[in-house]
Amino acid sequence: MQAKLVEKKYLVSFILITSLFALWGFANDITNPMVAAFQTVMELSAFEASWVQCAFYGGYATMAIPAALFIRRFSYKSAILLGLGLYAIGAFLFIPAASMQNFLFFCLSLYILTFGLAFLETTANPFILSLGSKETATRRLNLSQAFNPLGSLSGMAVASLVVLPSLWSDRRDAMGNTFFHSLGEAEKAEIRLHDLEVIRNPYVMLGLVVLVMFVIIALKKMPQKSTSEKQDGAGATLRRLWNNTVYREGVLTQMFYVAAQIMVWTFIIQYADNLGINKATAQNFNIFAMAMFLCCRFISTFLMKYVNSRSLLAIFGVGAMICTLGAILIVGMPGLYCLVGISAFMSLMFPTIYGIALENVESQDSSLGAAFLVMAIVGGAIMPPLQGTIIDMGTISGHPAVNVSFVLPLICFAIVTLYGLRSYRKLKKA
Repeated sequence: MQAKLVEKKYLVSFILITSLFALWGFANDITNPMVAAFQTVMELSAFEASWVQCAFYGGYATMAIPAALFIRRFSYKSAILLGLGLYAIGAFLFIPAASMQNFLFFCLSLYILTFGLAFLETTANPFILSLGSKETATRRLNLSQAFNPLGSLSGMAVASLVVLPSLWSDRRDAMGNTFFHSLGEAEKAEIRLHDLEVIRNPYVMLGLVVLVMFVIIALKKMPQKSTSEKQDGAGATLRRLWNNTVYREGVLTQMFYVAAQIMVWTFIIQYADNLGINKATAQNFNIFAMAMFLCCRFISTFLMKYVNSRSLLAIFGVGAMICTLGAILIVGMPGLYCLVGISAFMSLMFPTIYGIALENVESQDSSLGAAFLVMAIVGGAIMPPLQGTIIDMGTISGHPAVNVSFVLPLICFAIVTLYGLRSYRKLKKA
């Protein structure tokens, strides 16, 4: 008899924890278009504006290991509550950041906000894996992760329909050119104050929603998993994780995958801008990409009943590479369509890499194992500034630099494909 995907006794806990995937998806994807927004309103280069992503994903790298050590000492529920608390604090810090009109303060706010996201991701992913049979663990995580794009779509919709159209700094003339940079300092200051308040408001509302979730989870009794078991020292755990080749390569692969995802979704606006499309309209392409991502996440979860997750990862990796090549080589709307199409193939990558990497990790090592996989999200902090530097070049050998910059995601998808193939071969040998 095939094991149930989610047992009845875990159903309420599964639903509550799965809702957290949507919460951090919202934060991720309302933040991506803010790179372009800050670039205009604060008059920054693409490289300088990409520090938004450095702050956002740097928070994951800073707090993932402390989060895992916290879980080992206390409980999943305590870690979730601490994560929600930090999430809310970071969101509310947007209020003084907007008042001070300080870009670095915004970056600090995002940095603290992602301390909370690091706790939530380090906790929620292994918790979902543990809520039932190991046989169905990767499918169960893919199902939970499928709700992450729902939050992402909500974040994108707020950015596209509320934030970006309301930015006075992105108003354009009849020729499609912005005129903010040509204004006097007094006019710029008034516009900047308005636009930073527009950027601030969704984060404040998000902080209130997070506080509501804090109260609900605080009142709900959660099953105890893993943390109740006898734990070895952290040194012994680290040795076992390092000696696990599939896990070790999985952490590296996850870092490159997240880097590719953030680059594709962050710079789609700059790609469209190079074609004369304004930010609000360009964000609609991001929304369509996320809709494809969401649909294909459910499709790929279904396909895993019939196709091994490792080989499916490799197949989707090849598809992502083909679309990325199209985005690089084709100048014009077809290239933009290829860039959007990448999202269909990215859909299964994060949870599948995560599930494959942790599949043969001992339960007592799962919290630290999960922490390094969450810490790998730092790839989203490292690569976007490098891509921003390439975009700032304007053209490279007569080709738009924004097109050429997608060579970086292409390399990342090649590494994902290789991991799928290598892990599948190891499984066959075993």
